[in-house]
Amino acid sequence: MTTTWPYLDVHQSRTHEPTPYEYKLAATLEEVFTKDGHELTDVIRGLNARQVHAPDGAPWTEDSFRAEMHRLGA
Repeated sequence: MTTTWPYLDVHQSRTHEPTPYEYKLAATLEEVFTKDGHELTDVIRGLNARQVHAPDGAPWTEDSFRAEMHRLGA
């Protein structure tokens, strides 16, 4: 038997299927990274400009973005 090591499951840290919110956030982050930049201020500005708000419906702040990324395990 041939085993390739190390084995990496693409979703090995996933605890559930992404929610519609998580899919939308991920897609918007990809767009922001592509068009606006990678700095935290670019990300916050890009998300807010696209009206993809924090889970509580408020515009993103650096603190709320960090907290959400921590909650999502990013």
